[in-house]
Amino acid sequence: MGKECLPWTDGNVSTDYTCQGNILVGEETMLAMARTFEQTTGPLCDRLVAALAAGQAAGGDSRGQQSAALLVVRERGGYGGFNDRFIDLRVDDHPTPIDELQRILQLHKLYLFPTNRQDILVIDAAIAHELQELLTATGDYQGPISDTYDEMTRSAFRSFSGRENLEERWFEDARIDRVVLEFLRGKAKGI
Repeated sequence: MGKECLPWTDGNVSTDYTCQGNILVGEETMLAMARTFEQTTGPLCDRLVAALAAGQAAGGDSRGQQSAALLVVRERGGYGGFNDRFIDLRVDDHPTPIDELQRILQLHKLYLFPTNRQDILVIDAAIAHELQELLTATGDYQGPISDTYDEMTRSAFRSFSGRENLEERWFEDARIDRVVLEFLRGKAKGI
């Protein structure tokens, strides 16, 4: 890069991406980021955070860690389609900013990503039973454990979903998003 840059500074350019860094521990930081981005599958946001984590694991910034950010744009991809900022997350001051970025990315995906078809479960007797137990633990359900997804259970689950901002993943019929079920399991355990 430029002659005024502090060591180690460079970039890695490919057909589909570019990695750039300044004041890095060394070249392996950049190579680890590129390699991880190329080898990771899944959504772009996950590939980018995996690349950041790999770069940090390979040495990262020679000054240590402080911040991390993720910006993914998609035409009308922002909340309600009002802008192009599909994902715009920042961690400005944290002892482990990439871990924190990963945590808030998972929350962003929970609240704003659409349900995947393969994650839609029919609420059968076993799931109804579990829902009633979990919703009892969260204080949303006060009825009997009946193994039936009745109106009392549906109402408690609707209250939980609304309070937790999960309306985008709510189904009026007897279905549940697996991601919401996992989230509810964590909430019931106090996680």
